[in-house]
Amino acid sequence: MTGPTEPLRWRDALARTRRAFAEAGLDEAALDARLIAADAFGTDATGLVIRADEPLAAEAAARLDALARRRLAGEPVGRILGRREFWGLSFRLSPETLEPRPDTETVVEAALARVDDRRAPLRLLDLGTGTGCLLIALLHELPGATGIGIDLQEGAARTARANAGANGVGGRADFICGGWADALSARFDLVVSNPPYIRTAVIAELAPEVARHDPGLALDGGRDGLDAYRAILRDLPRLLAPGGHAVLEIGFDQEDDLAKLAEASGFAVPEVRRDLAGRPRAVTLMQRQGLAANVPAPI
Repeated sequence: MTGPTEPLRWRDALARTRRAFAEAGLDEAALDARLIAADAFGTDATGLVIRADEPLAAEAAARLDALARRRLAGEPVGRILGRREFWGLSFRLSPETLEPRPDTETVVEAALARVDDRRAPLRLLDLGTGTGCLLIALLHELPGATGIGIDLQEGAARTARANAGANGVGGRADFICGGWADALSARFDLVVSNPPYIRTAVIAELAPEVARHDPGLALDGGRDGLDAYRAILRDLPRLLAPGGHAVLEIGFDQEDDLAKLAEASGFAVPEVRRDLAGRPRAVTLMQRQGLAANVPAPI
């Protein structure tokens, strides 16, 4: 005679999910499993630990199974959960927004490095704002600053506005729908952007998590991947305040190309900051007349 079946516990379900993800070859199997399990169980990372021996309710088990199937089918965790962490903040996603990624935090780091007084009343501009992650992260670090985020997609602008409110900076941020800086006449101390920079011909070759789930407008940089940079550089001379800086994200192989475009547009490149993998990621620009002995002055 056998005894009662031992109930499945949180730790067991998490381990089983992690194993399935690892066997499927997912790069971040353990992290993905934790994120999905926390959502399915209605808890957070701490809860997964302190409640590890709690029996798994049938409803939570069913939700975990459904979420895990979506991940195994190639859907990114951020899209499954509808949110993504960036700079320690939570950002809601929508179909019109690119999913923020850790490499893009390099842009925030490079922009903050240009700021001498973090409490100064700086004016910020985020071109192609998407979720608003760049602008919102900067406003979070610069309490005296105000900013504008622009996106071609109305849905992205609405999402960014909601994210600004949820992260406590809604009163210092405006979001508008438009094509780059066409509708602006103001000048800004910091201009940031993570523009589309993937060459059209290679988009289909990207990882399925990107090619199938990120919006094409946020990826497609034209035939050579540089269309957005050309548009931004045309507007930068009238957008940057004296002594101001722009920080643009680039692809791993675009450092030289962007430097040439910047030079032709009258800009110097005082810094190219590398991401955690050591690849060039964030290019800082300033107008040449703002240089003194080739050393950029902080804002």
